Formats: sequence, C-alpha cells, structure tokens
Amino acid sequence: MSPKKRKKKGKVSGHLLILGGLALVLLVLVVIFFTGGGGEKVKRFVDANVPKPSEPAAAGRPALKTVTLFFAADDDDLLHKETREITAGPTETDEAERALAELVRGSESGFLSPLPPQTRVRQVFIAKDGLATVDFSRDVAEGFTYGSTSELAAVYAVVDTLVHNFKSVKKVVLLVEGAERETLGGHVDLTRAFFPDFSLVAK
Repeated sequence: MSPKKRKKKGKVSGHLLILGGLALVLLVLVVIFFTGGGGEKVKRFVDANVPKPSEPAAAGRPALKTVTLFFAADDDDLLHKETREITAGPTETDEAERALAELVRGSESGFLSPLPPQTRVRQVFIAKDGLATVDFSRDVAEGFTYGSTSELAAVYAVVDTLVHNFKSVKKVVLLVEGAERETLGGHVDLTRAFFPDFSLVAK
C-alpha cells in the first residue's frame, strides 16, 4: 500500500474516533439528564404546578367565639354573668347581633332573661367612634310590663353585654323599630347613649 493511501486511511480512523467519543459523551449527558439533576428539576416543576387538594374544613364546623351575657335574678337586683358560645365572624356586628339574640333566648343557668322572649334584634350598627346602635323589634317594649328595677336591668344587660365582649364598643344607644323611644316602660330615659355600669354586676 502506498504511503498516500495509508495517510488517508489514518485520517478516516481519527475522524471516526472523534465522532465515537462525541457520541459517547452525548449518551452520558442524556443518561444524566433523565436520571439525575435534570429529571429532578422537571419533577419539581411539575410538582409545583399541580394544584394541591384543599384540606377539608374541620368536619364542616364553623369557628366559635365565647361571649359573656348578663342576666337578671329572682333574689337580687344585680346582673349575673353567663358564658355562651356563638358563631364567630364574619364581622363584629354579626357577632354582636348573635350575642344579643342569645341574651333574648334566655339563661341556661336558671337566671332571668331581662328582655321579652319574643324580642327580635333587628340590627346592630357599630360606628368608628365606639357608639353601638341597637335596633330591637317593638316586642321589647309592647306587651311587657317593666318595673324600674327590671327596666334598668334590661338596658344594662344589653349595654354591658356589648361593651364587655366587643372592644370597639364604648357606649350604646337603643332604638325600637328603627326609631328613638323615650323609655321601654316609663322609667329609664332612652334618648341618650349609655356607658356600661359593671357596678350592677354580681361579684
């Protein structure tokens, strides 16, 4: 064989070795990508973009808030505390309405409800200055006879319940059917705002 042919054959063999080496490197990189770091990146990307199933609510039960209500008693002229659980939120106004509805519903400990049982809480509005306006149905005043002590207990049971349980409430105005009323039973002036009086609460 001539030296010229041998030289050409050597060049071809060199090219084949280089191509074979490149193919081997490429094969190694492909294997690393699919079995190593690249595959993990793909997995993480997929995991991050698949929405996670939302956790179910605790047996569908709403959150609760413990409030303190104030009731009258047979054997004294004081108000007596009783705790109750109400549904929490979504607003403080909603909670205030539920607390007063529980006050109307009556005691679970043998105390007296200071408000007639047919009374409805029509609305509670809490202003930024801390004034809570409570609008009762006409049942709070009609068809119910108040003495001076029971009327005072009715007013302050409402006022103390709201101020004690809701930090934003500082004072309370009572309305009946959306309008101002002079008294519930002729004894306590309702044309003013009431601040709490915890001196009326039994120790």
